Amino acid sequence: MNRVEADDYFEFSRLSHPAVSPEGERVAYVQQTPESETDYEATVHVAPTDGGEPRRFTVEEGVDSEPAWSPSGDRIAFVSTRGADDERPQLWVVPTDGGEAEQVTDVVGGVSGIAWGPNGDRIAFVQSVRPEERADDHDLDVGEEYEREDPDPRVIDRHVYRSHESYSDGARSHVYTVDVDTGDVERVTSGEVDCLRPAWGETDLYYPIRYGSDDELRWEVEAYDPESDETETVTVVEGWGPTLAVDSSRPHDRIAYTTTPADDPTLVQTEVEVFTREVGDVTHLTADLDRDLELWNASHAPEWGPEGDSLYVCTPDEGGYVLRRLDPETGSDEVVLGGERHVHGFSVSRDAVGVVQSEWDHPGDVVAATPGGAEEVQLTRVNADYLDDRAVREPEEVRFESGDTEIQGWVLTPPDFDPDEQYPLAVEIHGGPHRMWSTTGSMWHEFQTLAARGYVVFWCNPRGSTGYGEEFMTAIERDWGDVTMQDVMAGTREVAKREYVDEDDAFVTGGSFGGFMTAWVVGHTDFFAGAVAQRGVYDLTGFYGSTDAYKLVEGDFRAVPWSDPEFLWEQSPAAYVEYVDTPTLLVHSEQDYRTPANTAELFYLSLKKQDVDTRLVRYPREGHELSRSGEPGHVVDRIERIVRWFDGYSGHRDADRALDRPRNDGLTAGEESADENDGE
Repeated sequence: MNRVEADDYFEFSRLSHPAVSPEGERVAYVQQTPESETDYEATVHVAPTDGGEPRRFTVEEGVDSEPAWSPSGDRIAFVSTRGADDERPQLWVVPTDGGEAEQVTDVVGGVSGIAWGPNGDRIAFVQSVRPEERADDHDLDVGEEYEREDPDPRVIDRHVYRSHESYSDGARSHVYTVDVDTGDVERVTSGEVDCLRPAWGETDLYYPIRYGSDDELRWEVEAYDPESDETETVTVVEGWGPTLAVDSSRPHDRIAYTTTPADDPTLVQTEVEVFTREVGDVTHLTADLDRDLELWNASHAPEWGPEGDSLYVCTPDEGGYVLRRLDPETGSDEVVLGGERHVHGFSVSRDAVGVVQSEWDHPGDVVAATPGGAEEVQLTRVNADYLDDRAVREPEEVRFESGDTEIQGWVLTPPDFDPDEQYPLAVEIHGGPHRMWSTTGSMWHEFQTLAARGYVVFWCNPRGSTGYGEEFMTAIERDWGDVTMQDVMAGTREVAKREYVDEDDAFVTGGSFGGFMTAWVVGHTDFFAGAVAQRGVYDLTGFYGSTDAYKLVEGDFRAVPWSDPEFLWEQSPAAYVEYVDTPTLLVHSEQDYRTPANTAELFYLSLKKQDVDTRLVRYPREGHELSRSGEPGHVVDRIERIVRWFDGYSGHRDADRALDRPRNDGLTAGEESADENDGE
């Protein structure tokens, strides 16, 4: 049986965006597979909930996302880049009884956040548009002659002027509706505002809208009546970006929304409240649920169950991402689909729930169950052939003490593991900082690859992680480094005591906050023989001035650079670079606007000045999601470079330092370059 390798990434598919049909008999989902070094193919598939054979529903062209069933179930709307030279996603609709998909929109700002109207005649969506494009009606129909260009120069006057992998360039996100039959697009919102994903009630369209600056976390929930063309503000919500779910089964629309306090948005768990329109009362549904909500993408947004008798949410919970349903009358909750599974998205209809989930032995499949979680059926096995040919190891859960706190972690051993042999140790630290790792999720491939290369892999959820309650989550207030390091090192030393682990041959890596912690650790201990810090934050002041998430500094550290410069420097890994002896590779993305490259450049130069073995690897065209959704070739290259860096300092590997080898030696990219040269 073959071992898992980094370039296996090209061989398996990932699933996302589950959507259950209104009658509960089918689940639509997106299947994404690497198509080349730079591109993915993503198509909509449909699987019967009784376990019948799934089938591909859209053609293999472009990237499809966000499948959504019409209220009658006769059509599926989806967003796709097919036919778009500039990769602008547009709205498409395909009949479910057979027939070709038809493009409905051709708008300049692209389409996202789609929602069918209650009568199935129109669809609401969001697009991001510049004022001059709106003035010329390109937001209604872009036309063939117009081509969006980058401003020269860029004139910036907003707090947040770039995010993900691009600059906003004056664009604002607005809500629109489109007539499905005619393709006529109508504006719902206007002005210097930003809007989020809309949701329909019985007749009205609801959406969060921010009239203030980017610095404010106050959103108004507006109701738009398409018949009268009138708008009403129904309630006010605080938070990073509230998501809405509307129940119209009762006499008055009930709006469920996510919320966090505007004055404490990072250290307090996200909650769910329900506002009953006309009546005006608010119910705090999660008041007794000491768990954060998982809102990583739209597929995790709260969703009403059949007849409005329950509200479904996804929460991290001690190593699993589970599906819960809340009673809107009492606020009581129950786990519908729990355990060690990692729910990546869910959808609810009258007779079924559908989820995309991964587990330790596979990177993701679609599962259906009754609304209460019974009669669970696995609908897909998209990577069965690949998995049948690979030695996939099951992680071992470990619990250990760090001070007076119990920490949960896992150990993954290599294939053909022999307890009488000794192995090097690879320690992984998660990002966030307020996130939680499971035995699977987006790290499944990386963990299994490291184990297959002969490393014992250890990861844990130190204090600051979600999934263990708010007190656990807030334990790193004003102290990311020392508190997290205490927990990570407590687990590392516990695992290193095992006879089959060579504690003199240990390595550490992590991305985002994990990159911060990797740099912090090597500045405070010489325990590790090598380190790889990825997409990290190394200077909090530089981070504050360049990120779209500067409120993370204000919230977690209760500090700002102009009044607390010394404190923020003392909490930055770059302040301790003179104590670093550990060979440290830095990995960053050119277009990472969440943790911009400027602080990585500072840390890299500082390491060079200290004569520490180091190298900076920068990936063009990539943003903060490099490890999860970067170009396939870059995803593979990143994992291979981590392993190669570790191998070069391991006493268990007959390998030269990466610094002593050609830059692409031993990497898939290097092999392809050699093949091309041979061909010439």
